[in-house]
Amino acid sequence: MAVGRRKGAPLQLRIDGHAISAHSGESVLSAVLQNRHTVRHSEFTGEPRAGFCLMSACQDCWMWSAEGKRLRACSTPVSPDLDLYTSPPTRLTGSVPCAKS
Repeated sequence: MAVGRRKGAPLQLRIDGHAISAHSGESVLSAVLQNRHTVRHSEFTGEPRAGFCLMSACQDCWMWSAEGKRLRACSTPVSPDLDLYTSPPTRLTGSVPCAKS
């Protein structure tokens, strides 16, 4: 039996304003780590983080939406035109303060 990677349709999402490639069916964590070495830096120590438990328990893969909502990259599926940040965005479009999560 041949083993291979199954990929859905290609799509683009944005991380910190930079476009990255992904495929439908992937998690945000998977897409991010295929395009860069880390997901974010710890808000406590500044050390790079890349996810840990892969089951939404450790909170190591937190990312923020353009609307300021936190999400776990390991359990969030990619979608076209998703706009995410590795640290809380300070302002939203139109200079509206970011919502607290």
